[in-house]
Amino acid sequence: MFSVFKKFKNGLKRTADAALGAFSSMLGRKISEEDIAAIEETLFAADFGYETAEEIVGAIKKEYSRNREMRGMDAARIGADYLYKILAGAEGELARAPDGAPTVVCLVGVNGAGKTTTCAKLAFEAQSRGEDAVLGACDTFRAAANEQIREWASRLGVRLVESEHGADAAATAFDAWQCAKAKGAKWLFLDTAGRFHTKENLMSELSKIGRVLKKNDPSAPHNSVIVLDGSLGSNNIEQALAFDKAFPLTGAIITKLDGTGRGGSIAGIYRKLKVPILYVGLGEKPEDLQKFNARAYADGVFGLE
Repeated sequence: MFSVFKKFKNGLKRTADAALGAFSSMLGRKISEEDIAAIEETLFAADFGYETAEEIVGAIKKEYSRNREMRGMDAARIGADYLYKILAGAEGELARAPDGAPTVVCLVGVNGAGKTTTCAKLAFEAQSRGEDAVLGACDTFRAAANEQIREWASRLGVRLVESEHGADAAATAFDAWQCAKAKGAKWLFLDTAGRFHTKENLMSELSKIGRVLKKNDPSAPHNSVIVLDGSLGSNNIEQALAFDKAFPLTGAIITKLDGTGRGGSIAGIYRKLKVPILYVGLGEKPEDLQKFNARAYADGVFGLE
């Protein structure tokens, strides 16, 4: 568990700097009302959003009214504890297929969020547990998509099913499921397109993939997971809601948190989407895709051990 907390703290360093940078000098001393106002500003800088920032500051003010000897580190601990309370229920697991069929995980989201990389990392994690996985290259629209996922599959030793550029993505999903079933694989991870000429075309393509998968297994896809770029912060929420309307989501993965100071947005994303945060990306290596741990996240955001 210690290593998980350390990984979250290191991966969230930029967010912690944004959240605590303006009042890091007060961590070891008593704070004032002016310091609390500075804390509020830094929470907004880390993209916690109005609702979450106001609730955290409200909890700090409440304690400060009772204890004028309160120190900056006490405020950080209150903030972390309150954020953890907000995220109650945010942790989740990928659902598994019934009756031993391949568990299908469909990754959706806009281009650039890290779907392809995340898809490969999830397959790698499954195989690290001794559970065989297959990748399906269902982003047949983006010219370099096949090359990217092929490179990852080769690097990580994961079986890949792909089609030609411009091929029917739903047919590729169908073939990938057949391959996973024939090979006795436990998992099938599908990388989908993130951009078509219109949003309607994209959503129609995703719906078709879902319908075709059901021809193999009426319960598929078992997971519809949106991949969101952590550097975009709360700007992710509207796009996620649009995907959810066309392709109901069962979870979210937030990538690139190590490269942004906007990691506070996870609270707002969870509150709006109301689906579990399954994984977070805390670095480029396969093992840096970590299962979301609300306690480790809350402490890491506030720079706590």
